[in-house]
Parts: sequence; C-alpha cells; structure tokens
Amino acid sequence: MADWLERMREAIPNGASVMCDWFAESAQNAVIKAADGREFIDFAGGIGVLNTGHRHPKVMAAVEAQLQKFSHTAFQIVPYHSYIELAERINGLVPISGKVKSQFFSSGAEAVENAVKIARAATKRNGVIAFGGAFHGRTMMTLALTGKVLPYQADFGAMPAGVYHGLFPAKTQNISVEEAVKSIKRIFKSDIAPQDVAAIILEPIQGEGGFNVCPPEFMRAVREVCDEHGIVMIADEVQAGFARTGKLFAMEHYDVQPDIITMAKSLAGGFVLSGVAGRAELMDAPRKGGLGGTYAGNPLGIAAANAVLDVIAEEKLCERSQALGDKLKACLKEWNIAEISEIRGLGSMVAIEFGDDEAPNSAFAAKVQQAAMADQLLLLTCGAHGNVIRFLYPLTIEDETFDKALGKLKAALEKARG
Repeated sequence: MADWLERMREAIPNGASVMCDWFAESAQNAVIKAADGREFIDFAGGIGVLNTGHRHPKVMAAVEAQLQKFSHTAFQIVPYHSYIELAERINGLVPISGKVKSQFFSSGAEAVENAVKIARAATKRNGVIAFGGAFHGRTMMTLALTGKVLPYQADFGAMPAGVYHGLFPAKTQNISVEEAVKSIKRIFKSDIAPQDVAAIILEPIQGEGGFNVCPPEFMRAVREVCDEHGIVMIADEVQAGFARTGKLFAMEHYDVQPDIITMAKSLAGGFVLSGVAGRAELMDAPRKGGLGGTYAGNPLGIAAANAVLDVIAEEKLCERSQALGDKLKACLKEWNIAEISEIRGLGSMVAIEFGDDEAPNSAFAAKVQQAAMADQLLLLTCGAHGNVIRFLYPLTIEDETFDKALGKLKAALEKARG
C-alpha cells in the first residue's frame, strides 16, 4: 500500500486531495472492500452519490444491457429513446406545477451552470444571488456561487462577475430567518437592483455548508422575493435529491415551489449524469443549440437513472430514508454526547455539529472521523470550519450493517472524548 501511496503522490497533483490512505478493491451496497482486505462500512456514499448503494443489481443490469447496444452517440447528434423516457419521468416527478421540461448533462456543476444560463436567457438579466455556506460546484461560475473560500476559491483569481451572497439561516451561526431575508434586501440596496437579478439559487439543505436545513419561512420569503421582482428561483438538489431527505426531492418538504431544480449525484446511482428540470417557458428560453455537451445525458448514465427511479419506488426508499434517519437521530440523542451542539437534518440527510460558528470544535470532529476510520467506518466532515459530521449511507443498507455502523459511531464518539 505504501508503494501505491507514493505512486499516487508522484502521479497526481496536489490539488486533488485524497482523504483515505487505502485503496478500494470492490464494493457492494454499503460496504467497500479495500485492496488490503479490510472492509469499510460506507457512510460517505461517494459524497451522496449512492442512495441506491454500490452496484445495485437492477442498476448494473440496466447499464450492462445498454452497453450491449451502444455507449455513446452524443444526444445532440443522434438521439435515443431512453433519454426522452427519463425526461418524461423527471418532468412528472419534480415538485413544479404546470408543464415541465428537462435536459441532462454530466456533473452537478454543469447542471447549475446551465440553470443559470437558462435563467439569464429567460429574464435577459445578469445578476445571481446565492448564499453563504452554499456549495454549487467547482467550475468558475459555480465557484462564484459557492459561499466558501477555502479550499474552493482560494488561489484561482477573480470569480465571474454578477454574483452576490446573502446570509443563510443557521442556528449555530446565530443567523435568523429575519436577518437572512434582510440580507437579500440589503443586496438590492447596495449591490444590484432587483430588476437586474436573473436568479436566486439555494440548497434546501446545504451540503458542504453543514447540512443546514432551510427553514420553511425562509423558503417562503425567497419565493415571495422572486415573485415580486420576476426573479427565477433555482433549487439546487444535487446532494439532497432522490430520497435522501425522505422525499424524492427535498423541495417536497416545503409549501412553495422553485422554478428550476438541478440534480445529479444519486440520480444515476454511481454513474455520470446530471439534469435540470424547470418550467417549460423558462427551459425553452435558450436558443436552439445553446445548451448541451459532448457527453451530456450519456446513455449509460441515462440507463442507470431510469433504473434508480424504479429502485426508489419498488424498494420504498423514501420511507426507508425516513426510518433510518429517525433511528440515527434517536441514537445520537440517547447517547447524549456533550460535545454535540446540534443534531439536524431531514430524513437520512443528517448531521451533527460540534461547537458553533464562534467556537467550532473542529478537532473533535476530526478525532471522531479518525476513530471511525480506524474501526472501518467511513465518515465525512463538512461545514465552514470542518466541525460537522454528515451521514450519507446508502438507503439500501441492510439493518444488520446499519446497526453495526451505529455501534462503531458510538465507539468513535466515546473514543474522541478520551
């Protein structure tokens, strides 16, 4: 293993930071087998990509069947039925009323970039408002939208113009809904007139930002601002979508609807695919040929996504997500770990924070993560200070494996306490 670590350091640049000092050999559902034979319970899920688990049989069968037909044509050159079938299904599933259209791309960042393009084309405006703590991708536009400098924006020079950041409500950061709403209005007064704003983009639950759940009253306020000024409301569901929160889309938890939804990650169960769905009159705004990409909506990802939707419905993964999340939160409360300042989330999009914005206990979070890793449980940290641990286990995880992981998590928390 040491040899491979050295080879990685020699071959891969510094910017491609790697968390684990071991290498994957194989994986099935919620377990990754390392090259050295150890087996790790996966509570990271490839950063929220594996709601249906590693190598779900139905997803694998769909991709294998597609491989026997063709692997690539470029949809914008030679179309295929499966793309249209997936678009029709997504159009009927997203929580957006009226006629909806969808288009598929490759990465979550591409989905967000294209959502911004669509909003600008539809409104003939330039400005975009995002929020502190947000993560929307690593391309230059999505970096500009991302509300976290380190490690994402640092060293990369000036970000694209026309992007402004409001405050996102968060209890442990002492940001109230009222303050967050005022911050949007302050942008209108100090930075850009509302009639020049094309879109407001937000995550129903901030991913990298620490699994901060958007309060319903703030979601309503954003919708009202958008309606008042003719601004397109974009919900970024790249990490929250596809049963993670106990609903197929996190926006189903709210009593208002976005105009556009972006999606990726668990959409295709480990294969490369992202998408944008929105009100048809907005989606049709870009001129013909204005949106696309060589690999956009590739047939393998499309096949996987159609299978993922089947699995979510057949295995009732929304209900499963809620049950697993409830059990996790109940255990965390029962363990009564003094260092935990907040347990939060919806469904199985759950996180625990140590300390708060003024006194973040990042060291404790790191200790928990390291202790869990030593016990072969894979955990991820997040948040502005790295003082939050988030849980992104496959929703298909077996009960026995889940209970085993909870035991390892409890032990890691206790070990971190010394």
